[in-house]
Amino acid sequence: KLFEFLILEGAQAGLSWITILRKRENYRRAFDGFDFEKVAEYGEDKVEKLMKDVGIVRNRLKINSAVRNAKAFIEVRKEFGSFSEYLWGFVGGVVVGDGSLACSELSDEISGDLKKRGFNFVGSTIIYAFLQAVGVVCDHEVGCFLRDD
Repeated sequence: KLFEFLILEGAQAGLSWITILRKRENYRRAFDGFDFEKVAEYGEDKVEKLMKDVGIVRNRLKINSAVRNAKAFIEVRKEFGSFSEYLWGFVGGVVVGDGSLACSELSDEISGDLKKRGFNFVGSTIIYAFLQAVGVVCDHEVGCFLRDD
């Protein structure tokens, strides 16, 4: 699920979220259910097939990024046991609330570390949105029904 969210956040860069949400099922189909081990094995033939798939955003950089990120995702799992362990290690396993921001020191740090590990389409703003989506960052105000302290 974390790989799926990471790929969808990268696909969304420069586009409206509704565009990606409407294409989410197409992405699941096109990217083998976001099986990172399968995606890591995609070659140029598969990339060309994806470039012709009208159900997804046909941007070669974003498609190649998914393949590259799948490979890096596997390496992070080898080093940390899981991508979840890697991610939660930045916050000591505790959900943080940074306020309603587009990025933060935390997203800057994680973005920089991911880039060092070979990921791309993981700028600080993308990573901040990813952290919100996966529950590492909770920006809901105290008293909001969506906030679970």
